[in-house]
Amino acid sequence: MTVRRLPRRNRFSGQSFNRMLPNMMTLLGLCIGLSAIRLGLNDRFGAAVIALAVSAVIDGLDGRLARLLKATSRFGAEFDSLADFLCFGVAPALLLYMWSLQSWGAVGFLPPLMYASSMALRLARFNAALDSAPKAAFAYNFFTGVPAPAGAGLALFPLFIGLEADQLHLSWLHSLAAFPLFTGAVLVAVAGLCVSTLPVWSFKNFKVPASSVLPVLVGVVVLAAATFADPFGAGVLLDIGYIAMLPFSLQSYRKLAREAEQRRAAAEQAEPAT
Repeated sequence: MTVRRLPRRNRFSGQSFNRMLPNMMTLLGLCIGLSAIRLGLNDRFGAAVIALAVSAVIDGLDGRLARLLKATSRFGAEFDSLADFLCFGVAPALLLYMWSLQSWGAVGFLPPLMYASSMALRLARFNAALDSAPKAAFAYNFFTGVPAPAGAGLALFPLFIGLEADQLHLSWLHSLAAFPLFTGAVLVAVAGLCVSTLPVWSFKNFKVPASSVLPVLVGVVVLAAATFADPFGAGVLLDIGYIAMLPFSLQSYRKLAREAEQRRAAAEQAEPAT
């Protein structure tokens, strides 16, 4: 008696949907960043700012989703950097040029050019660091320079003020925020922060004490409510808070570096004795 074997089922080759999902989210954020530029061309600057905020949220989720699904790859890292350059480098620079700096012509284009170029350099440095020697353990809690999404938020500070002034019918405040010298100075200052070696908290591995979990959750709810109620005013306050945080971030990094150096020196002194 002969046993007939059933034919093997053909298997499709290719990437699974789970591995494609993070790159699909990055592509979605890229499209939203491009849409922000189109909204700016139509003088819909409020909608453009909200589009960039949505793109920043997606940028914060796609990398974490890739690590959760074990779908990280060099292609994904490079694609994410290119999307970040467009959404947080090119788009804010063009929006501010169209909103404030266009009246100064070629001179007014210099600050957006400096900002976008600095953002490209910052992202290139980040990619190069992926292949460099491992850093100290504590250093993984810090960015080198202001990260791209935060840099875009800081660069849009004059636009946040101008849009909030429009809602409050404060024409003098709008004129002050839209003054090209002020907008250009903010862009140049943020460009310097992005390419600097300033250690900035990444908030990735921060641990919240058990007694502070509930207050933190309540604070997140309050922040979300304030953002939905007045997104431009919340943007102004978040930018001010972020700038105020930078000195404390630097102080924290120096303290951890001193402690790590003391532990290394103590270990070197104890090694000969053993």
